[in-house]
Amino acid sequence: MSEHLKRYSEALARAAELGVRCYDNPARQGEAVKAAILVLSFGTTYAETRGKTIDALVAEIQAEQPGIPVVSALTSHLVVQRIREREGINYPLPEEALQQLLAAGYNAIAMVTTDVLPGIEYHYALELWKEYSPQTKRMVLGTPLMYWQGQADRPDDVGDVMRAVSRVFPPLGQQEAVLLLAHGSPHLANAYHGIMQLKLWQQGRARAFVYTVEGWPRLEDIIPQLQKLDIRHVTLLPLMLVAGNHACQDMAGSEPESHKSQLEAQGFAVEAYLHGMGENPAIRSLYRERFRECWSVLQRETRI
Repeated sequence: MSEHLKRYSEALARAAELGVRCYDNPARQGEAVKAAILVLSFGTTYAETRGKTIDALVAEIQAEQPGIPVVSALTSHLVVQRIREREGINYPLPEEALQQLLAAGYNAIAMVTTDVLPGIEYHYALELWKEYSPQTKRMVLGTPLMYWQGQADRPDDVGDVMRAVSRVFPPLGQQEAVLLLAHGSPHLANAYHGIMQLKLWQQGRARAFVYTVEGWPRLEDIIPQLQKLDIRHVTLLPLMLVAGNHACQDMAGSEPESHKSQLEAQGFAVEAYLHGMGENPAIRSLYRERFRECWSVLQRETRI
């Protein structure tokens, strides 16, 4: 094979990599394994919801591997700074956490993400994996909460998450609906919101609607559908790991531009469910499944 074709084949192989990512360093395979787990989250300055979601999940992961250090890192510089100033808690940024683990001699790292979708934050984790994995013996990156969609015999992550989320829906009458607020993004992963909507409808949730705060669809795209169905009462629910600023202010705040206020101005009765998805035991169970998938790859052919 010519060098040109070899490079082309290598590029195509890298482009086709999906799912849990694993890097094995051929130069370090003789080393004894010293393993660690790194959990990446965007974070939130709302201490109560952080404790019930991110911290609760990290504690559950630690309970599954009590002999392995589990480090929680936050990707938002602003959140890290504000938590330090307000609470005196020093969460590391991902780069800091990785550098500290490497300096302490950890050469097998399972990097777990609490991202809901494979969007910008997940691709940040992917770039970290690419950058730091050559400094390890083996480094593994797990998938976000929703990754596979049931295609080509893959798991139906989106359907599983929608079933788990719907466990907290209130009983709905003919004139009642649930609106699930996702974050949204200019990233192509924003298309997952359409898949979520379809999965909900396939599961018989005809009056459940997904919308976003920073992507598509927006609230103004949903209101005409509610009016067409003669919906009079809506429950707002965050489709996010934590019930932070987007849920408490953008969704359910008292300001005129909040989603609650906009809906009330249109004549709807509105209630808000201010609990992040991470408070849902069924959702945390799915996150732990993602962790186990990541951990099993890290353990492959080793004695961790």
